[in-house]
Amino acid sequence: MHNCCFMKNFRQNWIIFIIVIGLLLVITSEVIDAINSPKKEIPSLDTEGWTAPSLYTDRTLEGEERELVIYGEELIANTSRYLGPNGSVAHITNGMNCQNCHLNAGRKAWGNNYGAVAANYPKFRDRSGTIESVFKRVSDCMERSLNGTALDSNAHEMKAMIAYIKWVGHAVEKDSTPKSSGIKPPEYLDRAASPEKGQAVYTAKCQSCHGANGEGQMAADGRSYTYPPLWGEHSYNSGAGLFRLSRFAGYVRDNMPFNQASHKNPALTDEECWDVAAFVNSRPRPSKDLSKDWPNISKKPIDHPFGPYTDGFSEAQHKFGPFPPIIEARKKQEKAKAISKS
Repeated sequence: MHNCCFMKNFRQNWIIFIIVIGLLLVITSEVIDAINSPKKEIPSLDTEGWTAPSLYTDRTLEGEERELVIYGEELIANTSRYLGPNGSVAHITNGMNCQNCHLNAGRKAWGNNYGAVAANYPKFRDRSGTIESVFKRVSDCMERSLNGTALDSNAHEMKAMIAYIKWVGHAVEKDSTPKSSGIKPPEYLDRAASPEKGQAVYTAKCQSCHGANGEGQMAADGRSYTYPPLWGEHSYNSGAGLFRLSRFAGYVRDNMPFNQASHKNPALTDEECWDVAAFVNSRPRPSKDLSKDWPNISKKPIDHPFGPYTDGFSEAQHKFGPFPPIIEARKKQEKAKAISKS
């Protein structure tokens, strides 16, 4: 009786039986192959160098220290909300946020991050001719990039920002600079960077976010910028790091247009980066008294746009290039000094 029922069911559903048996054979074959095959290494994620820590996974911070770091991150990300023209704590900056220049609150690889700060400060810097602390560097950013007034060293907000910046790089070995920290300039051109060519690049690639007049886009709350102003009264002043062409061009190469470019896959050519940097930095912006900068003028960077210099090149060439002749001239100067001392 049972055999008859089985044969009847088989005749009615023979296709399903064959499919099931076929699947079992395939699965068995795959299992045997997996057992007999050598293990394959799972490729590691390419982090492009330094990997920032996360407050979600870092459980070493506790209590008041953790709260201070969390507040510091908030201040870096939304500086203007607290310290801008309509800030809730003070009105001492231009409306930009620290993370407009230090992407992802200073935690993005190749995004002008804070990875190397804790490991290298205090340190001597030629710009001031002194040993600088993290407090000095934050104060400089507030006075230059944010075109404002520095906080007192004992201010709660200053302590919070310093605590956060140090935490970001706390795992970096002392006196070392991890890959992807800082800004790497594009390959130098054999010509001067062109503001005229850069204007065309700006119109095509940058204007949609930063505005036809470089005015940026204000956030809905009216207290900070979604996309920062690149020139004009609310932008960085002439003492900011990004006013140097190599800094601006390198930053653009690795990060702009926003969310379209990366260090490995830039969206603009090197020439476009230099030219758009020349255009933006030729536009009007606030000035700063730099008379006390670079007390040893021979240490001025090749693209510092204000004289005097010891290498014989003009302010125009120091601002727009070409830079290779300046580099070669300085090498000869250093060689001559070494010979004279020997």
